[in-house]
Amino acid sequence: MKRIGYFAVIFICLFGAGMPTLAGAAPTVFVSILPQKFFVQQISGDLINVEVMVPPGASPHTYEPKPSQMRKLAESRAYFTIGVALEEAWLDRITRINPEMMVVHTEAGIDRMAMSGDHHHEGEQAETDEHGHEQGEQAEGGLDPHIWLSPMLVKQQAEVIWTSLEALDPENAAAYKTNFQRFSDRIDELDGQLKGILEGKKGMKFMVFHPSWGYFARGYDLVQVPVEIEGKSPKPAHLRSLIELARREQITVIFAQPQFSRKSAEVIAREIGAQVVLIDPLGENWFENMTVVANNLEAALR
Repeated sequence: MKRIGYFAVIFICLFGAGMPTLAGAAPTVFVSILPQKFFVQQISGDLINVEVMVPPGASPHTYEPKPSQMRKLAESRAYFTIGVALEEAWLDRITRINPEMMVVHTEAGIDRMAMSGDHHHEGEQAETDEHGHEQGEQAEGGLDPHIWLSPMLVKQQAEVIWTSLEALDPENAAAYKTNFQRFSDRIDELDGQLKGILEGKKGMKFMVFHPSWGYFARGYDLVQVPVEIEGKSPKPAHLRSLIELARREQITVIFAQPQFSRKSAEVIAREIGAQVVLIDPLGENWFENMTVVANNLEAALR
């Protein structure tokens, strides 16, 4: 955002912060992405108004908040983070606009994997430092933020959301506890359903453009093979190795997501006679989306 635009946003938000909230209105909280909105709403019901920063079709890697969102943030009671790039770029500025806002780190306590840590292709060996960590994985690939794509990690996030809502609105603590328990039970049911769908697929490889599905793959004993490495499209030599791998593993589907270009995925698909199938890691109806993804994977791995 241009400097003049940023100061205009600050002025708007500071002016808006002085305006009173309507008496009796539900408190407003913010989340970064649509799946988080779903999680908070499952626990809050209609007692909390949930605003999402990244709209449908946009990417949390590149999205910049609009002035209207910054204005609402000035009156927000809480912000639920999840570790996406948007937060790294904007959270400090957001909290300066609204210092009284509770910041809830739903990713706290979750051991996050390296974005590209276990995606090496056959024949490639990662260099490690004296501690056994892969060199460059922090500086280049960073930590994988896609923790909302693992049901068991969502259970951890849900508990953080529940206790935070109780602290924010103690008068409705009983409702939040009941909703959390119901949501937690539904997550267990989903996990069992996904295990059933993917039964017999242990160790099988699936190819994706952007490596969003590492936690999902780990949870269900699959192997994610990304086309994109460290945010970059593959170079010709790497593209050739991906095509060879796809032929060797008889991969017939390459998964892409709506927020990224499908060009490289389509090149590989043409070479191996595969099809490109869209799966969305940012789908809002999380239960439904996870089941759709699992069914797509099961069909691709037959």
